[in-house]
Amino acid sequence: MSKNEKKSITMTEGSIPRLLITFAIPLLLGNIFQQFYNMVDTWVVGNYVSNEAFSAVGTVGPVINMLIGLFLGLSSGAGVVISQFFGAGREERVRDTVHTAIIMTFVLAVIMTIAGLFLKPLLLSLMKTPPEVYTQADAYLSIYFAGVSGLLFYNIGASILQGTGDSRRPFYFLATAAVLNIILDLVFVLVFHMGVEGVAWATVIAQAVSAILTVYTLMHVDTCVRLNLKEIRFHGDILSRIVRVGIPAALQMAIISFSNIFVQSYINQFGADIMSGWTAYSKIDALMLLPMQSIGLATTTFVGQNVGVGKTDRAIKGVRISILMSFIATVIPMIPVMVFAPQLVSFFNSRAEVISAGAMFLHWISPFYVLSCPSNVHACALRGSGNSRGPMFIQIASFVLFRQIYLFIMSNFIANEPIPIAMGYPAGWMVCMVAMYLYYRKVGIGKGAIV
Repeated sequence: MSKNEKKSITMTEGSIPRLLITFAIPLLLGNIFQQFYNMVDTWVVGNYVSNEAFSAVGTVGPVINMLIGLFLGLSSGAGVVISQFFGAGREERVRDTVHTAIIMTFVLAVIMTIAGLFLKPLLLSLMKTPPEVYTQADAYLSIYFAGVSGLLFYNIGASILQGTGDSRRPFYFLATAAVLNIILDLVFVLVFHMGVEGVAWATVIAQAVSAILTVYTLMHVDTCVRLNLKEIRFHGDILSRIVRVGIPAALQMAIISFSNIFVQSYINQFGADIMSGWTAYSKIDALMLLPMQSIGLATTTFVGQNVGVGKTDRAIKGVRISILMSFIATVIPMIPVMVFAPQLVSFFNSRAEVISAGAMFLHWISPFYVLSCPSNVHACALRGSGNSRGPMFIQIASFVLFRQIYLFIMSNFIANEPIPIAMGYPAGWMVCMVAMYLYYRKVGIGKGAIV
């Protein structure tokens, strides 16, 4: 067996907890490094540029997350198709999926670059971006959208490798890019005094490096996911399978992120200090959610491979274990985050008013993270079995429709204050948890196999 073959993991045999942990840990570490991109940007500008620059980089977070969510959803479709074909031992179909996914990514990279630059003023307007930070937020987004191809090609390559159980190499590439991003941030800001534009260029360059490493690996592996440029073309039936899973997931992630633009608009009305406190909270929040999200992604691959080979009972058992693991992985870091909230916020911004606001958000919202654990695993399990529509409708209803109704009523009729507004997040998590559990019990997994 070659080294490349050993890096792929067959999840249809062996200890379920061990397989999930082995797969999830590199995902978790990789996701932590991916969060470093924008997190380091905000840290550098918060400490070495200005409070306005800090708010500018922070306020574009929902826009960037919308873009990332849109393509992560699409790439998850390719990952699910690959995991099911891989589990079923259909290597030729795996190869067809790889080449279809790559050309799909190229087309989407062109579309997203043009659309992002065109829609940028509208998105900043929808967030009610204050005049004092608008120029810098606009500059950051212009550079980010212009270089978005690197992000897309890394993510599709990572999904292809993860679909066969290889979560280590995507982590290595992301870690390399994150370290490069940190170095370039400091050089561009401290040496060349490029401000917000500097951290944006650092991110784009780092993402391009991660994409190059991933594509190079796909072109040189000796497994069924090897990329041959001469074989790149659309396979209609494969594209249909990717779209069946990927489009609902993409719409779900993009719409939820888009709705967060409106949440940001509610926060922005409270002034720069609250905006900056919310920015710092958001960075810590993103890290807090990573363990459960990584376990969820591991569940998607686990369910996909087992459903592909017809082991539905094993897939269901894996879902129960994943939920327990998610609870444990969420509660353990939650306690120190609440205890050391002011110190964590001060890492991003040392202004007293910002520390107070950020710590306030952490103390109020952190205890409710556990509500997301079961709904996240159930959604990922359903998606791994080929069912993306149900989770899409439930999460959009919970995180968009319900949350927007909550925010409107709260801000106009009850209490238009930072904490009541922020509690729209836990309220949405509660609704989603209940609805997703009921749907999962009714539909189950195993009926959505797409191989």
